[in-house]
Amino acid sequence: MGFTFCSLASGSSGNCQYIESANTGLLIDAGLSGKKIYQSMEAIGKDMKNIRGILITHEHNDHIKGVGILSRRFNIPIYANNNTWKEMKNKIGKIDEENIRYFQTGEAFFIEDIKIKPYSISHDAIDPVGFSFYHDDAKVSIVTDTGYVPDTVKNEIQGSDLLMLEANHDVEMLKMGRYPWYLKKRVMSDQGHLSNETAGEIIAELMELNMPVKNILLGHLSKENNFPELAFETVKNILASKDIKIGLDIHIDLTYRDQVSSVYNIKK
Repeated sequence: MGFTFCSLASGSSGNCQYIESANTGLLIDAGLSGKKIYQSMEAIGKDMKNIRGILITHEHNDHIKGVGILSRRFNIPIYANNNTWKEMKNKIGKIDEENIRYFQTGEAFFIEDIKIKPYSISHDAIDPVGFSFYHDDAKVSIVTDTGYVPDTVKNEIQGSDLLMLEANHDVEMLKMGRYPWYLKKRVMSDQGHLSNETAGEIIAELMELNMPVKNILLGHLSKENNFPELAFETVKNILASKDIKIGLDIHIDLTYRDQVSSVYNIKK
């Protein structure tokens, strides 16, 4: 068995992803209420009691809102790097000492039978990370909340059987929208969020490597500055210009702010 993966929610209103090997279930971020995450897990037929850890990408509230209550209710360890722990510890309530776990960015570690590699990404947080997960030769990677994707990150995510990649905004919608200028600049900066166009270009570049990505989930779509159909079509058109065919060379799907995604079974 490889992995089961589902996005429970992805967007500025809350982020939480679920990944499961044969024996181990993990959450990546918990930026919704504990109740909502519990209900979303039930909706895909999964039990919170099987979660062996919650991995935190960074300390923004849309990624940590429910982590404290879930840890306390279900006795779940929380994994984050040292800087992120420093920033979030006063925001999530009291956590049992045994459930405070640290990882080193750039150094792989295991939670039971899942190997996890955290790596630095570029966002306006203290020490944000993306993750790649390995089990039975299968690989799943998650890179959202980043203003750009350098070669170091491309090297980490190439060859993923499934990649969840941010496609946050359409640049023209953002420029013409109602966000104040300071916020528009933040979103478009190197420490902001990836646009649809940039996501498409990154995917095309990955597909031209010796280890292409097989399945893409577009994540963290903006409510104000994007539409799911627009994100999909923008990426599709960029890939088509490179003679990369969706459905034949690669599979593209969406994640959602207010509902779970499809459930993916990734096997080698």
